[in-house]
Amino acid sequence: MSRIYLDHNATTPVRPEVLEAMMPYLTEKIGNPSSLHGWGQEARAGMEGARATLAGALRCDPEEVHFTSGGTEADNWAIKGVAAACKRRGRRIVTTAIEHYAVLHTCQHLAERGYEVVYVPVDKWGIVDPEKVAQVVNDETALISVMHANNETGCIQPVEEIGSLAWERGIPFHVDAVQSFGKLPVKVDELNADLVSVSAHKINGPKGIGALYIREGMEIEALAHGGGHEWKRRAGTENVAGIVGMGKAVELRMAEMERMEPEMRQLRDRLEEGLLGALEDVQVNGHPTLRLANTSNLSFRGIESEEIVLGLDLQGVAAASGSACASGETEPSHVLRGMGVEPRLATGAVRFSLGWGNSEEQVDCVLQVLPKIIRRLRELSVF
Repeated sequence: MSRIYLDHNATTPVRPEVLEAMMPYLTEKIGNPSSLHGWGQEARAGMEGARATLAGALRCDPEEVHFTSGGTEADNWAIKGVAAACKRRGRRIVTTAIEHYAVLHTCQHLAERGYEVVYVPVDKWGIVDPEKVAQVVNDETALISVMHANNETGCIQPVEEIGSLAWERGIPFHVDAVQSFGKLPVKVDELNADLVSVSAHKINGPKGIGALYIREGMEIEALAHGGGHEWKRRAGTENVAGIVGMGKAVELRMAEMERMEPEMRQLRDRLEEGLLGALEDVQVNGHPTLRLANTSNLSFRGIESEEIVLGLDLQGVAAASGSACASGETEPSHVLRGMGVEPRLATGAVRFSLGWGNSEEQVDCVLQVLPKIIRRLRELSVF
């Protein structure tokens, strides 16, 4: 059996068209985009073209798009930058219990420095109730940060409603759209968002490049100081090749997103239905419909998730035991704990995330090998 990659929520393969777009900026178009000479202006043109492409996808002005080293930096900058700029307003930050660690650990960092962080719980489906957010917002709230779609379960959060209540109260609202961008429409005004984090390597672009949308007029402090890059907000010579690659990846994904969504949903449902029909004690974690079309989080009772992932890997199949950024963790997923998933099910959770390049034939191959792995592991299990 050929190798099958079903871990697209962790990272994605770089598409050939993206690599082709990047190569000139790694070879002959070598200029620093801040330089006045022709090489520099050539690099600047490539970078600004990519910025315009990303702005078109987000439905914002290019001057509101700020390139970063990825989604983690974008999340850090949004939260720390706004918290520092708006501390005269208050020191309360409102987020949810199921955020990515890029948000949770940033909030923890601020909590250790005197900020009050409120973690709003989610329901059994992994969805936060906007009313619960409204209940904890007060006059001291400096920022609300809620992810658009969860990286582990794919559950889609009601960010439009939360953004609306933030807008009404004049509270800055940050959306971590790293997992949703390119899979769902992410239009900043429709989300009522003041800040939006996105990343290239989730949409078949290169690693090490992302962006933060910052609404015009938003008060935010810089994390890095030095030159006048990114309108004096983010110092450091830009990753031109990565930026150009991100622009190409966004261009491709925007052209194909409408077609990809039903294709991914069909493959995901084929996988889930096949496993639920072949095995007992299997549970789908997350909302039945309010999920990313490409994401399936399944719990297999009585087995450790790492055993399943390693068993699949021996068969040439890549899946995940949770968030890629939490590798090495021995505790059950904080997302599943937040949803109230029974511990013995949470420890046996595996995430399958589909993407560009996957096919029905690959799903059928997984349906042939995975039930055998589960049955063998259950026979050996000490649970």
